[in-house]
Amino acid sequence: MELEHLKQKLIAAARANPPSDRVPYGFERRVMAHLAEAGVTDRWLLWSRALWRAAIPCVLIVIGSGLWSARSSKTETGDLSQQIENAVLSDLNHNLASVW
Repeated sequence: MELEHLKQKLIAAARANPPSDRVPYGFERRVMAHLAEAGVTDRWLLWSRALWRAAIPCVLIVIGSGLWSARSSKTETGDLSQQIENAVLSDLNHNLASVW
């Protein structure tokens, strides 16, 4: 609903019902000020808030997986360069053995 349309409906309802003594002074001004400050919801603001709230768990997950990876790599034995060389050249070594 548009703000101007809502404002006109509230003014028409207020004119139809005169205020009683129970209504505090300046109540209608506070209501109208609240409607004016509500404005339009900014979707980018909602997304940025959600992403900032998700940043802390993401950082914790990265740190945890890094620690887990570091701990698991220490348990393996052997030279890493030798393991990489064997993995890359394994097919070549197999083919050469079958040829000779």
